[in-house]
Amino acid sequence: MTGAYPVLHVGPVRTTQPWARTYRGTPASVPEARRFVGELLVGCPARETLMTCVSELCANAIAHTASGCGGVFTVEVDRPRDGVARVAVTDNGGASVPAAGSLDLMAEGGRGLAMVAACTSRWGFSDSYQGRTVWAEACWPVAVPSPGHPRTTSARPVPPSDWTPGPAA
Repeated sequence: MTGAYPVLHVGPVRTTQPWARTYRGTPASVPEARRFVGELLVGCPARETLMTCVSELCANAIAHTASGCGGVFTVEVDRPRDGVARVAVTDNGGASVPAAGSLDLMAEGGRGLAMVAACTSRWGFSDSYQGRTVWAEACWPVAVPSPGHPRTTSARPVPPSDWTPGPAA
């Protein structure tokens, strides 16, 4: 999974579907997914946080679901409105239910979703016929224009021809 990625600039929010890319359920796919998110969120105040979260969510998909047994997972990145960015990982499903336990820094494992919960504004999951989607959302303050003063906007990013939008949320 190489090539040029579109850059999502802080500015006007894209009102179309989120950007999505599917990866093989192997550990080598985690840094690729992280780069995907990083390139899309250039200039976003929550970029580093969401890159860390997507690493954790992808690793969980590989370790705890059928995605890690020859399956795939899909990463989505979205800016649903000003001051909000969201990442989501859809896996091939598994028996366990995502839960954020306590953030025990001395524990051998199990801190991932607690870390996601601690550093994002909110997170959650949903099940569908495709598997399970676990998502994390980060928010930051945005300027509110004064009445009578329209907000200035910049051009919306244009995706390369090899990109496809993800399923509608």
